[in-house]
Amino acid sequence: MDNIQKPRVALVAITKHGVKQVAAMAEKVPDTEIVVAEKFSDLISAVPNKVNAYEGALRAQMASFFNDYDQIVFFVSLGAVVRLIAPHLKSKDEDPGILVVDDAGQFVIPVLSGHIGGANAYAQQLADLLGAVAVVTTASDVGKTIPVDILGRELGWKVEAPKLNVTRVSAHVVNEEPIALVQECGSKEWWTRPTPLPANIHQFERFEEVDLDKYSAVLWITYREIDEAIWAALNERLVVYRPPSK
Repeated sequence: MDNIQKPRVALVAITKHGVKQVAAMAEKVPDTEIVVAEKFSDLISAVPNKVNAYEGALRAQMASFFNDYDQIVFFVSLGAVVRLIAPHLKSKDEDPGILVVDDAGQFVIPVLSGHIGGANAYAQQLADLLGAVAVVTTASDVGKTIPVDILGRELGWKVEAPKLNVTRVSAHVVNEEPIALVQECGSKEWWTRPTPLPANIHQFERFEEVDLDKYSAVLWITYREIDEAIWAALNERLVVYRPPSK
């Protein structure tokens, strides 16, 4: 897993106060790039980070930001950020993580791509550095249950299912309906929360052990080829995960 590329992160500030906030925390996040208006570049000259001092309107920079960064942290008001990013949104599979830090540095808010884009996790990292609160609203994180769309991602697992299945099964999970989790391969270290696995998640070692009539959905971690008949029988209730082959 050492060859996983680090996320490209930008800290964006457009006011003198915001630039000072960024300068104060820059040394704690040396791998991030600092983005400020050219007129404030002298306030950020002493930081060890790479600095992108732009000219003109911030709005004109947004297309390149979406291409150049995996996480974009705005020290800008939430409403302004929503308007800035709106024309550039594509899908949760493509959009970068978008976060907002309030002017007092008390809250870090993941706005976009919390799971797949990593904004929720990065919000918690920043909150720890700032002594702030991460305001996470994603249901699976708030409810401390399984994030269906990224289960096992840090272990190299790949999701195999139509997007509609992921959406439907996620709803079953956060609504605390009975879920069968079948793990036939891969690391057992996928549950990293300090709390126990939710009571609605029932674990099995083989798919054949599951009484499909008793469960709203199935999460299946396997190397097996899944027969079309199984996909059809479970309709939108199945999500499959593929750990890296040995």
